[in-house]
Amino acid sequence: MNAYATPLTSAAARCPHPLLDNILDHLSLKNDAALAKALNIAPPRISKIRRGRMEVSAALLLRLHEVANIPVAELRRMVQDAQQMEPKPSN
Repeated sequence: MNAYATPLTSAAARCPHPLLDNILDHLSLKNDAALAKALNIAPPRISKIRRGRMEVSAALLLRLHEVANIPVAELRRMVQDAQQMEPKPSN
């Protein structure tokens, strides 16, 4: 978590997502709104991804690669880590 986040107010603390958290740290951004601005996407999209309501698209992975200069393979690994953390729905 970056230096600006606090345990009580950070969206990352309430709903961790390895990909988003790593990108925030890598780009030294304060919050998800700053990340959305850096990626030139709507902030609700970040929120939906963080909460598991939206998948990380291939286009977003490429945008993350362009902005953060992180290899796509590493970004894909972070997405897989996030998917493993999601709770499985019970039947």
